[in-house]
Amino acid sequence: MAEKEGKLEEEPQESILKQPKAVWAVAFACVVAFMGLGLVDPILPAIATQLHATPPQVELLFTSYFLVTGVTMVVTGAVSSRLGYKTTLLSGLGLIVLFSALAGASSGVAGIVLFRAGWGLGNALFIATALAVIVQLSNAGTERAVILYEAALGLGISVGPLLGGALGGISWRGPFFGVAALMLVGFAGLFFMLPRLEKPEHRSSLADPFRALGHRGLLTLGLTALCYNFGFFTMLAYTPFPLHLGAHALGLIFFGWGVLLAITSVFAAPRIQARFGTLPTMYAMLALIALDLLTMGLGVSSRPVLIAAVILGGAFLGINNTMITTAVMQASPVERPVASAAYSFVRFVGGAIAPFLAGKLAEWFYPGVPFFVGAVATAASVLVLFSGRAYLKKV
Repeated sequence: MAEKEGKLEEEPQESILKQPKAVWAVAFACVVAFMGLGLVDPILPAIATQLHATPPQVELLFTSYFLVTGVTMVVTGAVSSRLGYKTTLLSGLGLIVLFSALAGASSGVAGIVLFRAGWGLGNALFIATALAVIVQLSNAGTERAVILYEAALGLGISVGPLLGGALGGISWRGPFFGVAALMLVGFAGLFFMLPRLEKPEHRSSLADPFRALGHRGLLTLGLTALCYNFGFFTMLAYTPFPLHLGAHALGLIFFGWGVLLAITSVFAAPRIQARFGTLPTMYAMLALIALDLLTMGLGVSSRPVLIAAVILGGAFLGINNTMITTAVMQASPVERPVASAAYSFVRFVGGAIAPFLAGKLAEWFYPGVPFFVGAVATAASVLVLFSGRAYLKKV
């Protein structure tokens, strides 16, 4: 009997890699979609130089992307419940293809910022629905489906800078056209491999995500993510400027950051969670991210310090991302797409100001200040999470 129980316990460990083809098709599209987060990192200095823009102006590429992603998250549930999951996913991918290509063809920073906003719209439709689809189609259970989703996120974030650095070394337009081409492949994969899924039992309204935030557990996690994403986005979008390196070197650095993020989210996070629990692990990771940003602020004039801190930060972010995404799926009684939309609305809209503000703070004061502000915001996320612990007993 003990042997049978042991075998039953081992099955979920094996099943995470034995998914239906449709799950892998969505996961591949997730990888490409998440490339958009770090794709432009290596080419930010090049865009600033060649298009005669200031760092805060170039940082708007991130702000417009994250802001529109967050705002449109609230409509994703209403859209997917009417169009169906497959149509919503394909619509999101189609918009990413269109606007990434338009950004590559743009002749000025204002145009790129505008088209990145359109890219954010497609991204919102896709990522809010993709997680729900992976969880629905996966045969590994919710927690392992989330790990698979986070692995796709980490791989996309890691490959994005590497691709951006490689293509950006040729032209700053290259990364945008590269994503458009890859997303066409993802679009074709979903079109042919993803079955037409049943629509949700009832249609979501635009008010549903806001009602969901009335659940204190979900609101706590959203506000926690808002604060820590302020530090996350500062590290992601601002660091290329004080590093003063070319596109290839920046691509390799952020590739290392993304690889650690992916590895820890898949392999380290489940082990640490099993040993210490979700909330204690999140407290520790958020504190370490804050300390990492503080180190970057103190060592802003040292290139080795910044490089080491960025890469190490990927490990902390990978573990925390998996913890908080799993917690969101467990904490709220509402449907997963609605919970995901509500949570993402808070974290993206709140964190969208970080890239632009980081550039301005560096102009107003000195280069280390954005990291200090990011460290304070991330430290605040620990307090927010702790204050709402009573509402997270199910996590």
